[in-house]
Amino acid sequence: MNSSRRTLLGKACGALLLGSGVSLPALSQSTKAAAGARVVLLGQSVPLTGAAGEIGLAFAAGSRLAVSDFNERNAASGLQLKLLQLDDGYDAARATANARTLLGADKADMLFGFVGTASSDAGAAVAAQQGNLLFAPFAASDSLREAAHPNVFHVRPGMIDEALKIVRQCATVGQTRIALVGDDDAMGRAGLAAVQQAIAELKVPALVATALVPAGGDKLDAALKTVQQQTPQAIVLVSLSGTTANAIRKLRKSGYTGSFMAFSIVGIDPLYAELGKDIGGIVISQVVPSPRPSAIPIVKEYRAAVDNSDQTPSYEGLEGFIAAKVVGEAVRRAGRGFTTASLQRVMTAMTDYDVGGFRVNLRPGLRDPSRNIDLISISADGRVLR
Repeated sequence: MNSSRRTLLGKACGALLLGSGVSLPALSQSTKAAAGARVVLLGQSVPLTGAAGEIGLAFAAGSRLAVSDFNERNAASGLQLKLLQLDDGYDAARATANARTLLGADKADMLFGFVGTASSDAGAAVAAQQGNLLFAPFAASDSLREAAHPNVFHVRPGMIDEALKIVRQCATVGQTRIALVGDDDAMGRAGLAAVQQAIAELKVPALVATALVPAGGDKLDAALKTVQQQTPQAIVLVSLSGTTANAIRKLRKSGYTGSFMAFSIVGIDPLYAELGKDIGGIVISQVVPSPRPSAIPIVKEYRAAVDNSDQTPSYEGLEGFIAAKVVGEAVRRAGRGFTTASLQRVMTAMTDYDVGGFRVNLRPGLRDPSRNIDLISISADGRVLR
C-alpha cells in the first residue's frame, strides 16, 4: 500500500463535500463546455467515508480521470460528461436517498458507479422506479444481472464468475474441503450464493463450513472456531478488508495453515494496509488488468492519466477509469439527442466492446464466462504475484 495514496485519498475525501461533488483541482473533471453543448450528468453514490471508503475513493477518482479525458477528446463535438459524486458512507439507506436526489433534484441523465452490493441494489431499485439506468455498479449481486433488470448495465464480471475461478483453482490443487467466512450483509450473502452455485456447476464437494458474521461484532471468534473444527483446506473470504484481515490474523494465530481466497471486492490496498507483511500468500481474484506498467492499451492510457494527476495507480482506480470510459463511448454512440430509451438500446447492443484490450459485454441478463479474471497474491513486501 502506497502511503502517499492514502494521504491523497484522505484529502480528496475532505474535498468531496457530502453531496457537493466538488473535488480537488488536481483530481477534478473538466467542466468547461462550449455554448450549446450537451452536458450529460452521471450521478454517482459512492462511499467516500466509512468501511469501504478507500475503495470508493479510488474508484471515484479513476472515474473522474476518464471523464476529464472524454471531455478533452470531445470538446469540439458538443458532447460533454459531468460527474456528480455523493458520499453514502457504504450505507444503503443513504445510497437510496442519494439516488433519488441525483435523479430528482439534480436531474442526472443516469446513475453511475454505485459501490457496494446493498447500495447497488438500492440504486437499481430507484432507477427502475424512475424509468432510468444504473451503469457499472461495483460489487453488485448477481441477481442484478438477471433479465428482470434490463436497466442495469455491468462492466465488471459477476460474483459467480469470480467464484468459479476461485473454486476451480481450489479443485485444481486438490483442495476439496472448502469453507466460507463472510460479512453477514448483502455482499456476504451474495458471495455465499455465488460460491454455492460455482460448487454445483463444477460438481465439487459442498462447503464443509459457512460463517456469516455481523461486522464489528463479538461473534467472529466463535464462528472461526466452528469453521476450523471442519478442517478446511481453503477458506473463501467474502468481506471488506477489516473483517478479512481480522479473520486471517485470528485463524493463523490459532494454527490454521490452509489457503485463503478472497473476492476482488476486498480491495488489495486496504487489505495490505491492514495486514502489512502478513498479507503474504493470500489469493485474491481481480476483474480488471493489473494497473502496473503494461502493454495493454487501457492500462497505458490509465497510467498516463494518473501521471498527470496526484493519484497513484490501483485496481479500483483502473476499474473506475474503464467504467467511465465505457459509459462515455455509449453516450457518444447514442448522440447528443439521446433519450433514456435510445441510450438503453445502444448499451444493450454493446456486447463485445474492446476498451483498449479489455472487452466489455453490457447486455443485461447474459452470463459471460469467457471474461478474464486473474488470481493474484501479494508478497510480504507488497509485490503483486501471479
